Order: sequence, then structure tokens, then C-alpha cells
Amino acid sequence: MAVHPRVQTLTQAFLANADQEAPGLVQGLYLTGSVALGDFRPHTSDVDFVIVTEHHPVGEELDALRRIHHRTRHQVPAPQFNGVHVTWEELGRDPSECGPLPSVINGRFRARATADVNPATWHVLAERGVTVRGPHPAELDVWDEPESLRTWSLGSLDQQWRRWREKAGRLVTPRGLAVLGSLAPSWSVLSVSRLHFTLKTGEITSKSGAGAYALHAFPERWQRIVNECLRVRRGAQSPSLYESALARRRAALDYIEMVLDESLRPGLAT
Repeated sequence: MAVHPRVQTLTQAFLANADQEAPGLVQGLYLTGSVALGDFRPHTSDVDFVIVTEHHPVGEELDALRRIHHRTRHQVPAPQFNGVHVTWEELGRDPSECGPLPSVINGRFRARATADVNPATWHVLAERGVTVRGPHPAELDVWDEPESLRTWSLGSLDQQWRRWREKAGRLVTPRGLAVLGSLAPSWSVLSVSRLHFTLKTGEITSKSGAGAYALHAFPERWQRIVNECLRVRRGAQSPSLYESALARRRAALDYIEMVLDESLRPGLAT
């Protein structure tokens, strides 16, 4: 699969730094997220990775990983390079059994985190993962369990997104003010739509794919906000479909609340 030149520049810079700083440590590099799903947008997407090592890096190796990511970010500031470091053995296990792992979240290296240690990451890797270094994912027998993906999706909506919606609903807060912009409404509306799609189909789609799905899955009254979010996602130069940022913010929050209620009702999943 051909990747965007910016993605190629970023991944090659990372591997060059890794091989110089810690030869042999990084044995596998796979791309998931928007790159794997064919929806990478240079103006808004990050590059999601799964990096594989033979064993858990500790001590000097962990410090080396931190330096490698720091140097790569300095050389290639955008797009962000976010993801998780796993072992070959962990790819064949339920991610809930792996615990916190070295990760990069919002461009910052963390020695222990769980943000990307979930069935969605494993599923995209197994089905659509883009190989930069290492065997093809089909050769690895990556763990992929539909019921766990459904349970994780429900939990993400019921916990993460309900909290997000509650905080974003308070205007005079950092999150509430962020939703006055264009990127936060687009990201959030399309993200909850993706989770609804997963519950309905058992599969994972891109944010753009989720928007196309939402246009048909929900009543016509929601098409305006979905089309607005797709416009932002595509980086279109056409005017906003809303007369004000406040009106768009309200529509986005109402949509998210609707999708949460719809997704969490009994009997949604196939």
C-alpha cells in the first residue's frame, strides 16, 4: 500500500534514528489508524503506529526509545507519531492482558500507558495494518476477537465519550471552548460515529467512512452537522454550513448525545 510522502518521511526518520541509537531494538513497525484505513489527511491526521520489540525495553533501552522519539519529533514535527510498543508475543494476546506499555500519546513518550492497548488497535493491525518493517500482519496471527471489540466500543462510548460530552458542554472550559473551533467538532462527531458503526457491523471504518455511514444511519435532521464535519475533515475551502461557531458547537454536542443514547440502547449490535 502506498503511503503519503509525509508518512514515509516520518517513518524513515524514525527507523534511521532507532537503528543508530539502538541497533536491533525495533524489529517491527506497522501503521494503523487513518493511514491503514485509507483516510490520512495531512492537515489533521496523526500517524498511528505499532512498534514491535523482542522484549519489553527497560532501563537504557527505554531511555533510548524516549530519545529516538524525541529526535524524530524534532526532525519531523508533523504529523504526530503516536502509538504503542509491544512484543511479538503480545500481538497474539488479548490486549486487556498486556497492561500498560511504552506509548507515545499526543507526541509525548510515556513509559506506561494504555490508550492504544485495545481491541481496535489489534483489529486494524490484523485486518489492514501497513508494514514498514517486519513480517506481514497475516503471518503473525494477531489476536482479533469480535466480542471484545464490541465490549471495548461500548465501554469507550459509555465512559470516555460520556465524560467528554459532559465537559465539552460547559462552554467556559478549555474543552468547551475548543468545540467552538472546527477540528474538535469534526473529530468528536466522526469518532462517535465510528464507534456506532463498529457496534452495528463488527468492523472498523475511517472517520470519513463513519461520516458517510452516519448520513444514512441517522435521521435527516443530523445530515447538516455530519456534512459540516466531513467538510472540515476534507480540508475543503468552502464556507461553513453554519452561521456561527456557537450554532455548530450546539449541533455537534446534540449529535454526540444522540449517538451515545442510540449506541447504548439494547440490541444495537448485530
